[in-house]
Amino acid sequence: MDMIAERGLEKLTMAALGREVGMSSGHLLYYFHSKDELLLQTLEWSEGRLGAERGRLLTRTTSARERLDAYVDLYVPDGHRDPHWTLWLEVWNRSQNADDAARDRQAAIEGAWHRDLVALLAEGVSRGEFRPVDPDRFAARLRALLDGFSVHVAIGLRGTDRAQVLRHVREFLDDSLLAGS
Repeated sequence: MDMIAERGLEKLTMAALGREVGMSSGHLLYYFHSKDELLLQTLEWSEGRLGAERGRLLTRTTSARERLDAYVDLYVPDGHRDPHWTLWLEVWNRSQNADDAARDRQAAIEGAWHRDLVALLAEGVSRGEFRPVDPDRFAARLRALLDGFSVHVAIGLRGTDRAQVLRHVREFLDDSLLAGS
């Protein structure tokens, strides 16, 4: 992740990574078998860290809406070339040729985000903070919105920055989810 943050993914070769960590590229391939596997394991490690942070955010004793805003804040990239999102985009791009086991691991990453969001939405609905929605369907749609905006931020699409995306998403949540709407 440090190399991705410092140099970008295009400069992450097995040889360069090997030099960085004091191993040969062959030694790295012995452990990871391919660059695809190295990237997927790095994404799983990064997602584990984000999952722990997401768990802390979602167990706060604040309103469901405040926790939903924190979830969105954690989801959206910090900016252009965000290392986690750069890695995420690369792994998903490479997944076109991935085997079923790798695809299952990617689905597990997505599933964790989805389950946490569904539970948060269901809690907000049950407490009357959110209007009655199907939490699973709303979560799928919200995550699609977040993914689309997040890709724009991560690739540095002109006219789309993190602050603007967060405003759009919060406005969407106000319009479609708040009980008084």
